[in-house]
Amino acid sequence: MTGGDRAGEFGPIYLPALQRIRDLWLELEPLVDATAYDDIVDPTELQISLSDGFGDAESARLDIQWSELGMYSFHYVDSDDVNWRFDRHPNTHSPEIHFHPPPETATTDAESSCIDVTEVSLVTRAVHAMWRAAYEDDDREQRNSASNPP
Repeated sequence: MTGGDRAGEFGPIYLPALQRIRDLWLELEPLVDATAYDDIVDPTELQISLSDGFGDAESARLDIQWSELGMYSFHYVDSDDVNWRFDRHPNTHSPEIHFHPPPETATTDAESSCIDVTEVSLVTRAVHAMWRAAYEDDDREQRNSASNPP
């Protein structure tokens, strides 16, 4: 997500949330290859590498931000250059909690998110549940289709 997508304050990155998100993905998802932070001294993003992606994609990555204000971004990109993301942040183009559908996550294409929860563990489980259901069924339309997951 770019700073241009945000119209209001996102807040400083909250490292304990990123650590909790990392632990949950490691617990929930067998396709996790590796996890890393973009900067070991002052992290602003958690990166989760997956050994597979949707369709013919051979790998995928989630780039995740979570702020002290409870704002977040879960951005998926795979080896076929398919992008989508779940976001919560102030903006002028959509509801505060929204979803950017593939293939490119254009700002103007944002729609309401099916995720209504705001607690870090619940949001993480919801994003994972949506990703996993779409992955298992090879149905990309399922990414933002549940009724208030998890």
